[in-house]
Amino acid sequence: MKKIVCLAALTLVLFALEACSTGPGPITEAETPEISETAEMEVPAKAEPEEILSLPSPDEPLPVSGFREVWGYLVAGREDALKPDMPLTDIGYFGAEIDYYGKLIDVPNRLKIRFGGQVHLVAACNGYSLTHFVLKENSAEREALIRDLLDEARHFDGLQIDFENIPKRDGPAFRSFLAELRRGLGSKPFTIALPARTRRIADDVFDYDRILPLVDRILVMAYDEHWSTSAPGPVASLAWCKRVAEYAVKTVGSEKLIMGLPFYGRAWGDANPSKAYLHSGIEELKAEQKVRMIERENGIPAFQYEIPVGVKVYYEDAYSLAVRMEIYRDLGVKNIGFWRIGQETPEVWKLITVEK
Repeated sequence: MKKIVCLAALTLVLFALEACSTGPGPITEAETPEISETAEMEVPAKAEPEEILSLPSPDEPLPVSGFREVWGYLVAGREDALKPDMPLTDIGYFGAEIDYYGKLIDVPNRLKIRFGGQVHLVAACNGYSLTHFVLKENSAEREALIRDLLDEARHFDGLQIDFENIPKRDGPAFRSFLAELRRGLGSKPFTIALPARTRRIADDVFDYDRILPLVDRILVMAYDEHWSTSAPGPVASLAWCKRVAEYAVKTVGSEKLIMGLPFYGRAWGDANPSKAYLHSGIEELKAEQKVRMIERENGIPAFQYEIPVGVKVYYEDAYSLAVRMEIYRDLGVKNIGFWRIGQETPEVWKLITVEK
């Protein structure tokens, strides 16, 4: 369906505002340029053939899947999205962040939610330069950050680290950072959110094998197979999720693994008019779009035109979530986690049971 460009832009903005909160969630536009060097999103040079899965008919009754742990991420300010009848065992409360000086900020107030299970403080660090700065070994900023994280974790049942932008050379510093936190937390659960992998990558900052001994759980963020500036495609196709889960079960093991599922979608337009122009380019654009009227806004010339844009949207519904959960369960996954509470179709909660 064709829409006027302003409507397409609004669609994209709404998806970005609702889905792209930083945390164990989707990659944002600002993070994308350095993905190939640092985050290693496993974008292959040559696309792998898509596995054809045998899927149940959407007309059949949806299966109900049982898991030992069901995690849901809750963003501070959206506490009303958490309902008492949701089959959840753990809440990842997002989100503490780190400011330009390496100080822990925006720690959510544990007292704002009533929940009978465990509530984990989630701490994120956004930006490669900032992450490099706070991970530097023997620095005053790192020591202060570790102290602040341990101090704030006293008010929660556990701590989760979600540092998604780590330069390659900082892998050893990141692991020693995790080891210090592990020692300081004592018996409290210590977890980490890591990007999806289908194979081992050389010199991977997020190497599952190396991080596994330092934490109690690894949440594998099995989403953003396609992201805002990639080619259009599912946020998490079922065949890709199956490959991610197979590798994660083999590497992490079912006891420590939490497989992440998305509650969000993304939209792509087949045209994006946002760019800078030389004067000659402006004149060509005016001629191409047959612009006849030039207005002046406080002396600055301006004009307006409209173009049709095709918008493709991929999203999650009860069927896709139910099928994905069954794929995970059949592979031996015992724990799952959702990014994030408040974005889902309410039907999904009818499809989950917590196993005692």
